[in-house]
Amino acid sequence: MSTDNLYGTANLESNAKAMVLLIDDQALVGEVIRRILIAEEGIDFHFCSDAEKAMSMALSIKPTVILQDLVMPGIDGLDLVKTYKTHEELRDLPVIVLSAKDDATVKSQAFEAGANDYLVKLPDAIELIARIRYHSKAYTALKQRDEMFRALRTSQQQLQESNLALEKLMRADGLTGLANRRHFDEYLDIEWKRAAREQYSLSLLMIDVDYFKAFNDSFGHVEGDYTLQKVAQVIKEHCARAGDLGARYGGEEFVAIFPNTDLDGAYKLAEEIRTAVQGLRVSHIKPDEQSVVTVSIGVSSTIPQAHFSPVSLVETADKALYQAKHNGRNRSESTI
Repeated sequence: MSTDNLYGTANLESNAKAMVLLIDDQALVGEVIRRILIAEEGIDFHFCSDAEKAMSMALSIKPTVILQDLVMPGIDGLDLVKTYKTHEELRDLPVIVLSAKDDATVKSQAFEAGANDYLVKLPDAIELIARIRYHSKAYTALKQRDEMFRALRTSQQQLQESNLALEKLMRADGLTGLANRRHFDEYLDIEWKRAAREQYSLSLLMIDVDYFKAFNDSFGHVEGDYTLQKVAQVIKEHCARAGDLGARYGGEEFVAIFPNTDLDGAYKLAEEIRTAVQGLRVSHIKPDEQSVVTVSIGVSSTIPQAHFSPVSLVETADKALYQAKHNGRNRSESTI
C-alpha cells in the first residue's frame, strides 16, 4: 500500500460518519435521543431496548460510540460496560454512560468500569451532539491509525521478504541454483576464520566435469546446461549439513565446502559424489562412444592457521584436481 493511500485514508477522518448505538430499556428515552440526532448530518442512530442483545447488536452494526443506560432489567449497566472492554472488537469503542443520577460515586464507578464519558439524562442536545462527535471522531481516528500501522507493518514485511528473496537470488547461480562464485568466496572466508578460531578441520572439493567441451560440441549447449544442473543436484544432495555449501565455481567447475570435516571424511564425500554422477548414466562420446558423463575431484583439508589464507585451500584442491585429470579422470585425488 502506497503512502498516498495511507494518508488519503487518514484525511477521510473529518468526513467519517458517527454511528451511534443507544442501549436503554426505555423507549421514550430512545425516541428523545432519536429526535435530537435525526436532523444532524453525519450521524446514524440505532436503538436497542434489550440489554441482553446489546453485544450482538454492537458487533453487527459496528458503532463508533455507545450511549449506555446504567439501570436496566436483567443486567447491570456497569457489568455491560465491562463486557465491552473484554471483547477484542469492542475494546476501544467509546462508551458514554447515561444515568438519572448526578452522583460522584456512580460516576466514579462508571469510569472505573471503563466508561469514557458520563451524562445525566436527558442531556442537553447541544452537549450530547458535541460529545458524540468528539468521541466518535477520536475512535475513528484511532481505528484509522491502527489500520495504517497494520498496512505499514504488512508493507515492511513484504519489503523484507522481497529483500531476502533478492539477496538469495544475488547469492545463487542462475543455471544450477547452487551458490555463485561471489557467495562462495565470502562463505569460505567466514568458515576459514571460524575454523581458525575453533581449530577444527575445513575441507574443500574442487569438482570438474570431464570432457565437457567435447560434450557441448557433440550434444549442444542446451544438453550441456541440463547436465550441469544434474551434476549440481548431486552436489547439493551431498551438502547435507547446515554448514556445508555447494557452489558453481565457473563453467563446468564446482566447489563444495565441508566445515568440521577431515581429509578422510572429505575424500569419502568426493567418492560418493563422483560415483553418483557416474550413476546418472548421461551418455557421452568421450573417452569412447560408450562413455557416460563423469567428474574428477580434487580434495583438500586443513586446520586453518592465522598465517595462511583461504586461497591456499582452493589452490591445494586445484592441484589435486589437476592430478586427478592427469591420472585418467573420473577419480578423486587428495593432497596433504
